[in-house]
Amino acid sequence: MEKQAKEVTISIVTHNSEKIFLSLDALIKSLGETSTVSIRIFDNASEKDYQDKLRYYLNFPFIQITFFEENKGFGFGHNYNLLPKPTPYAIIFNPDIILEQNLIMGLVGLLKEHPDCALLAPKILNEDGTTQYLIRNKLDVFDYILRFIPFKPVKRLFKKRLSQFECRGLSDTKDSYVRMISGSFMVVDLARFSEVDGFDERFFMYFEDNDLCRKIEAAGYKALYTPRYEVVHLYERGAVKSKKLFLIFLQSMAKYFNKWGWQFF
Repeated sequence: MEKQAKEVTISIVTHNSEKIFLSLDALIKSLGETSTVSIRIFDNASEKDYQDKLRYYLNFPFIQITFFEENKGFGFGHNYNLLPKPTPYAIIFNPDIILEQNLIMGLVGLLKEHPDCALLAPKILNEDGTTQYLIRNKLDVFDYILRFIPFKPVKRLFKKRLSQFECRGLSDTKDSYVRMISGSFMVVDLARFSEVDGFDERFFMYFEDNDLCRKIEAAGYKALYTPRYEVVHLYERGAVKSKKLFLIFLQSMAKYFNKWGWQFF
């Protein structure tokens, strides 16, 4: 009996992310015995103990792991996994995503129903069930600063503007075409991903997802947001907590606006 061809690759890039073990356990349980999904993990030079722990998942025949000797960043890892086009579709999947149910094939099926689309995103939730507002229709410097500043009176003053920036007005029952979705979880048509050469690897971390969406848009394709499917993202906002990550964030922001044109307000 011939094996059923794989249709979907789940691509995960990690660097010492402890949450990947919870994520993988939930994902494996959700996938069950399906033979149409494979998982490719790209390890960005994690510590030896972490890599040893990760090797346990090689016991599952549908999981492949690449242990890379250098940390080359988010986009590099996903390009390594996906530019060879191992399957027609892929899910770019953060190591801190939890699937509440088996949504993989439903999301891929929805992308197939929209031949004008190359990317798709579900609603992404916090652990407490609240929505993470990660959809964007435009990027500018002012709104990013507004999101990060801790002064509540200023945020209240620009509440309507911040709401528009975070696309809070999107329908909660109907699918919507949008310009930019989050790289924490996106469904991808790999032929079109390859057509635009995947992620721009000059972005080590942050803004590479926005850049990909702009490249997809420039190639004539669309991105779709569906609130009818949900995943949980164990979001840590590393750029807020770590000075090193915040510096990387600023560097990536400069690269993005240098590439696509500066928009301040």
